[in-house]
Amino acid sequence: MTTASTLATVVQGEVMISDDPSVVLGTLLGSCISICMYDPVARVGGMNHFLLPGGGEGHDGTAMRFGVNSMEMLVNGILKAGGNRTRLLCKAFGGAAVVPSLGRVGRENIRFALNYLSTEGITCVSQSLGGSQARRVRFWADQRQGAAEPGA
Repeated sequence: MTTASTLATVVQGEVMISDDPSVVLGTLLGSCISICMYDPVARVGGMNHFLLPGGGEGHDGTAMRFGVNSMEMLVNGILKAGGNRTRLLCKAFGGAAVVPSLGRVGRENIRFALNYLSTEGITCVSQSLGGSQARRVRFWADQRQGAAEPGA
């Protein structure tokens, strides 16, 4: 038996949190990173989509495009929705070298994301990082399922 799902698109600089079984979080990534994080007991999770590792101290609405801010918002959002920090798990996606002129952006994003997760003690149970292809990511937060496929 399947149930109808609603796709909620997470664009650059956004974080979405959900415990709704009918919601699928989705995004399209190139060199950007998306972390799909969840608490398997509380059945709440979320997805972020960040453009660059650091910076973004401004108040002009662009701060969430930076991993340093986006990761904190993702973790705190899950905790506010009933998650427990000691149970957080995640899946990591993105960081591709899709546009050669962007140089090392994808690799820097990957390095930042994995370092953040390690420092915070959050286990990354799977990852689809690097390479040269864009990824279309879908995440069912209440079911802890995430999938990436080539996307354009």
